[in-house]
Formats: sequence, C-alpha cells, structure tokens
Amino acid sequence: MVTKIMNDKIYDISIIGGGPAGMFAAYYARLRNLNVSLIESLPKLGGQPETLYAQKHIYDVAALPKISGTDLIKQLTTQLNTLDCDKYLSTSVSSIDRNEDDTWTIKTNKGEITSKAIIIAIGNGAFEPRKLTFEYDQSLETNNLSYFVNDIEDYIGKDVLVAGGGDSAVDWAIDLSKIAKHTSLIHRRNKYRAMESSVEKLNTSAVEQLNPFIIKEVNYNPDNHQKIDVTLKMVKSDEIKTVTADKLLVNYGFVSDSRVLRDWNIDLQGPFVKVSQEMETNLPNVFAIGDIVTYPGKLQLITTAFAEGPIAVTKALRNLYPDRNYFEHSTSIFEK
Repeated sequence: MVTKIMNDKIYDISIIGGGPAGMFAAYYARLRNLNVSLIESLPKLGGQPETLYAQKHIYDVAALPKISGTDLIKQLTTQLNTLDCDKYLSTSVSSIDRNEDDTWTIKTNKGEITSKAIIIAIGNGAFEPRKLTFEYDQSLETNNLSYFVNDIEDYIGKDVLVAGGGDSAVDWAIDLSKIAKHTSLIHRRNKYRAMESSVEKLNTSAVEQLNPFIIKEVNYNPDNHQKIDVTLKMVKSDEIKTVTADKLLVNYGFVSDSRVLRDWNIDLQGPFVKVSQEMETNLPNVFAIGDIVTYPGKLQLITTAFAEGPIAVTKALRNLYPDRNYFEHSTSIFEK
C-alpha cells in the first residue's frame, strides 16, 4: 500500500515540473494564497537552463538584457522562497487519477499527493542531448568531447570546436571565442537556424565558420593525447579536412520523451499537450504550460511560459473558488 507523502494534506494546485515555467507558476500560485506543491524528477530545480544550458546566456527575459541559465534559476529560487511551497525533488510522477470528490491523486515513486488542480510544466519531458551518430572512444567525453558546458573556465586558452547551427551552438561559439585561443563553428549548412541578431554577432566575431561540413570521425591526436583530431567532410563533396583541437562542444539540440502523458489520457498533438487559451487540457482542472503545450501562435520561449503560468493559476483559482476576488494586482496581494 502506498503511503501519502503529506498525510491527508490536500493541495489547491500541484505543479509537475520544476523548470522555469513550473517555478514561476508555483510562486504566482503562492502569491494568490493557494496551497502549492512543486514536483520535480531531478534532484534539484531548474530544468533545462540549469541542467543543459547552465552557463549559456538567455536574452529574451523581460528586464534582463542577458542572464545565464544558472543565474536565472538562482533568481527564480530566491523569488519562490519568499513565499515558498512544498517541494518534492527526485520525485517522478507515474500517473494521475481523478477521485470521486473531483480531486486528483498524483502517484509518484515516493507515494501519493492529493490535489484539487494540476499544472503540467514538464518542458520537453525527459531529455538528453543529441549525440554524434557514429562510434567513438567514450573516454573522449572525459576531457575533450562535451554536449553542454559544465564549467566555462575549462575552455580558457583552448582551441575549441563547436558543432551545430541553432541558437545554442551560435551563442556558445561567440561566448567561447572571447576566452578561447581559437574557436571554430562547424555546421552542415551555409545558413544558421539561430536568431538573426546572434548570426550578425557571429559574422563580426573572431569565430572561424566551417561550413558546410559534417563531422565524420573524432579521435585522439596520435602525437598528443591531450588533443583530438576531428575529421570533417564537406557536404555534397569529397573534400575531407582534419582539424586538431583541445575541445569539441556538440550542440545538436536534445531528444525528449513525453510518452508518459499518453497514459494520463491527455489529448496530445504529436508530442505536445493541446490546451485552450486558458491553458486547460481535456481533463477537468488539469492545465499545462511551457514547452510541452501547443496552441495557435505558440512560441517556445521562457518568456512565453512565464505568462502561461499566471493564466493557468488564475483559471484554476476561478474554478476552485469562484467567489474569491482574483482580479487583484500583485502589489496589493503581496502586501497582504
């Protein structure tokens, strides 16, 4: 028999997912004086910005010209702690079941949580970086080959190769070129998928652009095992070139798994949750926000997710407590 985590406590809202969207939604729900639980499968809050893009700069958060993933999560944590909520870390949700009294039972690897409403904020689901598709010596990942930056100081004074053509790859190439001895960007096309402003910065930076090339092999340099030889092949050509470097950072994006949602009887469109303009799913008092949702005009941006959280919380508040005044401004709420 599963034991409830918090005895017989019934939450107003339980938020599944402790990334930026979930953290801000939890804070806003506490701001509205709701009892909140925040459930995260990883040992710490932060989601993708903290786990994959900790030191990458984010440029599209209002009032912040730029902020690293780690600093954004620190700020969100500080904000959340001003009103706090019950946090369940290293807690994976297996199912959600509706009860006879219209509450929901959330089953996890650590027990059960009961909640009147649920907000799903799981981003892209369980994620991992897209890796090189060919076989290579796995020991290269110890010092030479990485899929995200753990410590930017590891690249100081190094010869660095960055692979990829999206925002993350372009931004990292620009940032690393400021501290590295030499930085090159490898992309299979002549055009990038990054924001126009980032491409403009790239074109005026010291980054050497190697395109259109694809990576065919990565091996230790035979004369110096501290370095690697990266074999490149030009697209639609037989031209082969080998570049020697200290570090290879591969930024091909990540693959995600949101299949668990199919078992929750939630209407999906592909891998995404279909929601209304008030972030409602097809299930009563179950909402979804952030990168996991789709609706006409949806943009997968952190700043968009920050707006979706209050919309979902306000709709849930309206459903749960129709007589409560939910039109107050945040200044008057916080002062209370």
